Amino acid sequence: MVRLADRTERTAPFYAVEVLKQAQALAAQGRDIISLGIGEPDFTAPARVLETLNRAADAGLSGYTAPAGIPALREAIAHYYERHFGATVDPARILITAGASGALLLAAMALIDPGDEVLMPDPSYPANRNFITAAGGVTRLVPTTAGHRYQLRPEDIEAHWGPATRGVLIASPSNPTGTSMPRDALRALIAAVRARGGFVILDEIYLGLCYDEPPQSGLTLDDDLLIINSFSKYFHMTGWRLGWLIAPQAMMPALERLGASLAICAPALAQHAALSCFEPEVMQIYERRRLSFKERRDFLLPAFERLGLRVPAAPDGAFYIFSDIHHLGMDSAEFCRRLLHEAGVASVPGLDFGQAHAHRTVRFSYATGLDRLREAVDRMGAFLGR
Repeated sequence: MVRLADRTERTAPFYAVEVLKQAQALAAQGRDIISLGIGEPDFTAPARVLETLNRAADAGLSGYTAPAGIPALREAIAHYYERHFGATVDPARILITAGASGALLLAAMALIDPGDEVLMPDPSYPANRNFITAAGGVTRLVPTTAGHRYQLRPEDIEAHWGPATRGVLIASPSNPTGTSMPRDALRALIAAVRARGGFVILDEIYLGLCYDEPPQSGLTLDDDLLIINSFSKYFHMTGWRLGWLIAPQAMMPALERLGASLAICAPALAQHAALSCFEPEVMQIYERRRLSFKERRDFLLPAFERLGLRVPAAPDGAFYIFSDIHHLGMDSAEFCRRLLHEAGVASVPGLDFGQAHAHRTVRFSYATGLDRLREAVDRMGAFLGR
């Protein structure tokens, strides 16, 4: 029997996938299941993007592109970052990847040697840990608190930085909490890492989905960050597998060689179609959809308060609510199992996101329509006796 490598056996769990399987099984039996589990937008790419895809296919543009992506798309992303996030980015520093996963894989492979340690907040998205492991590194989850919006602080860097630590991987806004790092807090954290000669990988996948303040990229604070982003969330193109990595110019030759070796290039037709995402009329569609996510959040937060589902740190971005349910007399796994089977509402236990809050928290995704969210609240109210 073939033996799995140790790093394979150390991969972080992914309970969200198991929840999805159970929900699908119940749906196949005829149950009406409302999914507040998987973080996938209920919107799809606008018609204009699909039309551009079809034209690109008809024009025979499905062959390999340059490993870094087509120049027009790299330029479009640079303009997008300048207009929407306040950051001036040279298109030559942008590498188009097979989703944000492809971007993080390249960053990890370029920066991490076997045994290197990377600090991440607990809670955090579990798949991100697995990219560190795949590169031979070791993830060290640092417990965070709701009082600091479940984000790392400079004091955490001082307390947990060790001889093998090489950098940090953070997200703003975050999955699973939906919380962003305040600008001054992010500046101080970057400074603490830089003082130790470390790198900062910043996941900005949900940066376009901010609701309370105009979003700004971390690149406005430090130009040498590695930025991960994607067309999956704000642009609603999850299955298109298209993302990007913004990196210091000195890293680009190595990253392009790695990208060419691991994937040759990102999906060509998706790249050409994505050019239409940045057209003014299409951006207006995305902005209307962003506001619909805000409307959903603004409906759910007071509804959760009425239900007794505590939200210690109100989300300001993404499409998640991270709720503390320990006072209900159940741990997160039991709560999610019962909520699914008894109320027909899928959610994800905190077990997915680290140990610090694992048994007392649940992630709810509001990437589904407002009518279904209202029904979900009614079902949860009946389940909780509220």
